[in-house]
Amino acid sequence: MERLIEDFLEYLHNVKNTSNNTILSYKRDLLKWADYMGSIGIDGIESVREHELQDFIKYLEAKRFKTSTISRNIASLKAFYHYLYKENLVKEDISCCLHAPKVEKKLPEIMTIEEAVKLVEQPKGDKPKELRDRAMLELLYATGIRVSELIGLKQSDINLNLGCVICKEGGKERMIPFGNTAKKTLQRYLEKGRDALLVNYGVEELFVNCSGQAMSRQGFWKIIKYYARLAGIEAEITPHTLRHSFAAHLVENGADLRSVQEMMGHSDIATTQKYAKINNNQLRDVYAKAHPRG
Repeated sequence: MERLIEDFLEYLHNVKNTSNNTILSYKRDLLKWADYMGSIGIDGIESVREHELQDFIKYLEAKRFKTSTISRNIASLKAFYHYLYKENLVKEDISCCLHAPKVEKKLPEIMTIEEAVKLVEQPKGDKPKELRDRAMLELLYATGIRVSELIGLKQSDINLNLGCVICKEGGKERMIPFGNTAKKTLQRYLEKGRDALLVNYGVEELFVNCSGQAMSRQGFWKIIKYYARLAGIEAEITPHTLRHSFAAHLVENGADLRSVQEMMGHSDIATTQKYAKINNNQLRDVYAKAHPRG
């Protein structure tokens, strides 16, 4: 069976152009399965029956593997058997008997309002870098946009008069309001920070690094981790933590889920409903009344 597994992995690499990480994941899962089959005296693919596949899943459950790990193993087996059947290496795809266990989705990690405010207020100086960092943190917490959207913003995407930002990602566009605190920090950055950082005035991105180029995702991750340490926040903080906190704090302060869904850019209201589980206060108003930095 190891030879068939190697052929499958080569197929993924050469034909499907699958990523190396995914191929390695398939390899680990399938070799684990092949070892199990060998341990029960099965060494040929033609000898495997549906109940042996199901027994393998029961074996993983008995070993107390995580539900997500078991689901991944099932996905690996299904992909493998689909390949075998397509290549006429087996008479039937017996993996259809496998059903992934329901994975319980964890609620997102969020910060308290006090922690979020303390974090975004860490950049306190008037140096161009500090003005930029404060503006980025305030805007992220004020709008809940994704880090990819944040670093991809153009100057033309910000309307200070209306107090809103236009996000364009995946062919979709949405407008998100922000409050006075974010507006003031953006004004200061645009007036005293951005031009001082620029080397090439042809750069369209709103936020630039100290080399005058567009801010990268990795660059902003370093920024947020640096200020989290300064704020004395022990939990692991990422840009997505602020995004989750934005939504949870809106709901906590009374924003309706449909409005939060629109601002977050969720295609399905079910994705937004997880924030209601974090806080079950009655829903009342939308952004202007709800956001603690408005």
